[in-house]
Amino acid sequence: MAYHINDDCIACGACQPECPTDAISEGDIYVIDPEKCIDCGACADVCPTDAPQPE
Repeated sequence: MAYHINDDCIACGACQPECPTDAISEGDIYVIDPEKCIDCGACADVCPTDAPQPE
């Protein structure tokens, strides 16, 4: 199960450096590559809007 980032994302960038597999890419809202995501939750732990959610 991979995480995905919902529309609550404010593109603050807090999640990207926390990802141990470099699965998060920048955009209008950030995007998580489900092939790289290991479901660790590090992104969710630092997100101020709870945008990363498990699928």
